[in-house]
Amino acid sequence: MNNMLKPDFFNTTGNDTVKTMMSTVVSATLPKTSETRLTKPVNFTMKHIKETDPNGTLSCVYWKNTEWVVDGCYLVQTNSTHTVCSCVHLSTFALIMQTKPSAETSNLDLLNTVLVSVGLVFLSLTLLTFAVCRRHLRMNNTPRINLCISLLLAHLIFLLTQKFIHYIQSDQLLCAVLAGVLHFLFLSAFVWMLIEAVLLFISVKNLRKIRSKQKEVLGWKCLIIIGYVIPLVVVGVSVGLFPEGYGSEQCWIKTERDFVWSFLGPVCAILTINSIIFIAIIFTLRSALARLNRDYSQIKQIKILVFKILVQSAILGCPWILGFFINGSQVLEMVFLFLNSQQGTFIFLVYCVLNQEVRQQYRKWMSSCFVSK
Repeated sequence: MNNMLKPDFFNTTGNDTVKTMMSTVVSATLPKTSETRLTKPVNFTMKHIKETDPNGTLSCVYWKNTEWVVDGCYLVQTNSTHTVCSCVHLSTFALIMQTKPSAETSNLDLLNTVLVSVGLVFLSLTLLTFAVCRRHLRMNNTPRINLCISLLLAHLIFLLTQKFIHYIQSDQLLCAVLAGVLHFLFLSAFVWMLIEAVLLFISVKNLRKIRSKQKEVLGWKCLIIIGYVIPLVVVGVSVGLFPEGYGSEQCWIKTERDFVWSFLGPVCAILTINSIIFIAIIFTLRSALARLNRDYSQIKQIKILVFKILVQSAILGCPWILGFFINGSQVLEMVFLFLNSQQGTFIFLVYCVLNQEVRQQYRKWMSSCFVSK
């Protein structure tokens, strides 16, 4: 019942407050009667299931039709562990605490919205560029295109879900479906990061052939199967084992029965592999560059390549590792938010702005625009 009758159904004048369920939901009835009004108020004690906030406001509420209300109920006394409520009728009761979000939380939410929106713009620009320039690009952009698609959909759905969370929470099925879709999209993005890391390592290993068109290791059809079937299997198994694991208060994966590891487990494995591959790329690149001739044009090319490799650490998802070390640090949280929300920006920078073939197409478009005018 606690999962269905959420605290956000408590409508108050201060809609900007954060509402937290502080007790289990209980129901009280009298046998052989349908009358719920009482001649005398009844007192009942609610045990706190969470630590109270000294700056919060506790309310004794009951369920009426489709929302929590306080009519006929009031708080008698409270301490750190229990609260005594008094009501003049029988119904379904609960204890809800209202707290105002801190200024830091509000600023962080605003920053999150701005950064994710910027990332979405660059993800869209990258996909548009790849679509228009697909005939002029020699490299296989299948991993990047699908990484952009997965990140674009995941960040967009996540952003919209959080913005309209109060409306979505009333529909438990919709909330659970959104959580499952986000689970699939983020896992898919990480699998594409892994594919990108492997292909990048192979490219660096063949650095001497960088000017020639290299043979593709896997066809785009095989990459598509790997990139989407693996996360689909993980989500399918997760749903089969614990179908109630989707649809937390934030419409994400629940923490009960360690179900959140259905996401964290694959992510940790991929981040570990990508970090190892990235370190191997650095050492391989260092060894390969030492064998190249150092004329001016090649030195310039080497500098660009080194910069691309460094930015690739963000594209491969390495900054996600910071998420395990935040522990309340606002600085780390902001760095984590910036780096991971701007993956689309980094992809656009490396594979569009710093790509000579794409830049040539940009120049042709601009020239044709100016000539037509």
